[in-house]
Amino acid sequence: MSDTTDSTGAQPMVRTEPVQQRSAQRVAHLLDTAALLIDEQGIDALTTSDVAARGDSSVGVVYRYFPNIQSLLRALAARNLARFTETIYDRLSADSVEWLQTVDVSIDTFIEFNRTEPGFRALRFGDVIADRFLDPEFSNNGVFARAIVGLLAEKYEFTPDDKLLFDVEVAIEVADSLMQRAFLLDKQGDQRFIDAARMISNQYLRENSALPDLR
Repeated sequence: MSDTTDSTGAQPMVRTEPVQQRSAQRVAHLLDTAALLIDEQGIDALTTSDVAARGDSSVGVVYRYFPNIQSLLRALAARNLARFTETIYDRLSADSVEWLQTVDVSIDTFIEFNRTEPGFRALRFGDVIADRFLDPEFSNNGVFARAIVGLLAEKYEFTPDDKLLFDVEVAIEVADSLMQRAFLLDKQGDQRFIDAARMISNQYLRENSALPDLR
């Protein structure tokens, strides 16, 4: 990446918070443009100039919302996580889905996003750039684990403890590592690694999870 990066990890993702709908749409368009360019050129080649040119905007407008490429990537990674989590929330909220299906739902959603969401395969949730890209207090998978546990607590009306959070984060870490490998060389995902991610993560939760057998 040729632009100056932000190494603190604590700077705001958007310099000027968009208040009006038009500004929000402009930010979304810039993020969409960046995602497409990442698919075409890779993360390291992304510049604010390219985003501005492809997005029919000016470099000044891009800098109004994103002071550097790092902040733009952080915003895109955060949007990836938000969309990913919202999709899982919707799928897990169904009454027919039991909590131990969380791993399979998450893996299915991950596969879908890798195949269909622009820029996702290269950027994901920013963990390809830094382990604590989204929040300086937690790993990216820690952020995701807390979101999932929050959904489980809401759906099943219980208060989660540290043990459950740890169990879910371990399952996510295992699945994430294998899923990264699945899509590293194969845009559609190597089925062997996908199957291994399901088996190992589900087995760990079945044998170690602290969540009661809720139905």
